Amino acid sequence: MAITTELVLARHGEANCNTAGIVGGERGCTGLSPTGSAQVERLAARLAREHHARPFEAFYGTPRRRVRETIDIINGVLPIPAVVVDDLRGPDHGDADGRPWHEIKTAFAGPPQHNPDRPYAYGSETWNQYLDRATAALRTILDRHSGQRVLVAAHGETIEAAHVLLLQLPAAVRPGLGFVAEHACVTRWQQHVNRFNRRVWMLAAHNDTSHLTDPQP
Repeated sequence: MAITTELVLARHGEANCNTAGIVGGERGCTGLSPTGSAQVERLAARLAREHHARPFEAFYGTPRRRVRETIDIINGVLPIPAVVVDDLRGPDHGDADGRPWHEIKTAFAGPPQHNPDRPYAYGSETWNQYLDRATAALRTILDRHSGQRVLVAAHGETIEAAHVLLLQLPAAVRPGLGFVAEHACVTRWQQHVNRFNRRVWMLAAHNDTSHLTDPQP
């Protein structure tokens, strides 16, 4: 089957808020850790090799500081200006922003995904409100770049949103599902056209971190 559109999602590197267990919204995110910056250097080298073999035609990202720093490192080797899309930002955390995740999850009796129609803090989005926003933004990008290769510098939640969108997961089954996404991983969706001229989205890679252990980054 011929590949038409390809969506490559690259998660940001380890952030300071990740290591501290802090909710990383606009207040809580203070950028990449030294380990995270090193992870993204390797990620960027991989993406540059891919771009040389088959160019990316569009590059998008989110406005959170850890992703913007990831974009800056990638742009050091990939000459495609990133378009920052506000609706691709991670969930809006409300009063949880900057607080320890263990406190929020204890008070909420789990992560936001486990009760997806209830705000997990005062002023926060619900998980399903986040998914509605993020999947709509991803759909707009895919429609705009039909037949092209698209790179998105992402959050783990962005990757979850892409899976919800392209797997067409109904709301009723989402609380029982999850997707592991390590820092600086690569996830790849490809749209194929079969011999009946039907377009089918196929997950070609998920949580690929092989570049982080490659001795030749």
